[in-house]
Amino acid sequence: MAKSKEKSPIVSSINNKQRLYLRYFTAILIDLTVLNLFDEYWDLVQINSFTISLFAAIMLQVLLVITLKIEHKIGDYFKKKEGFMAKFLRIFSAWAVLFGSKFVILEALSRAFGDEVQFKGPYHGIVAFIVVIVVMLLTEAVSTKITKALGFR
Repeated sequence: MAKSKEKSPIVSSINNKQRLYLRYFTAILIDLTVLNLFDEYWDLVQINSFTISLFAAIMLQVLLVITLKIEHKIGDYFKKKEGFMAKFLRIFSAWAVLFGSKFVILEALSRAFGDEVQFKGPYHGIVAFIVVIVVMLLTEAVSTKITKALGFR
């Protein structure tokens, strides 16, 4: 049976604002779930309450979106340039922004929530924090792939 390329009536009736809302709502719920699972099952992550984890998930999502926008803006600048050095600087700047932002985000969480949200372990908790962020991003990517496979764009 041939697969139809037509969009379902529900999908075609969703406008861009609604699509963005669903994307970020889902991402925040994923981040909330990941944070609470790490809190429950890993001693290196401690969050004092569900409400705090909800606010932390929202804050993380906002800061990750800002980080990606900055990284893309810098990347676009270097894409316009030619040569090896421009390509190297694009890759290096992307890495620097994405890696360096984790320290900024961790400090923002610390200032916003104090001891209510703690990442412990090697290098003042940065390793645990990076593990949590990577799991969040991977889970969001899997969710996006599933959503697209089901026909939602």
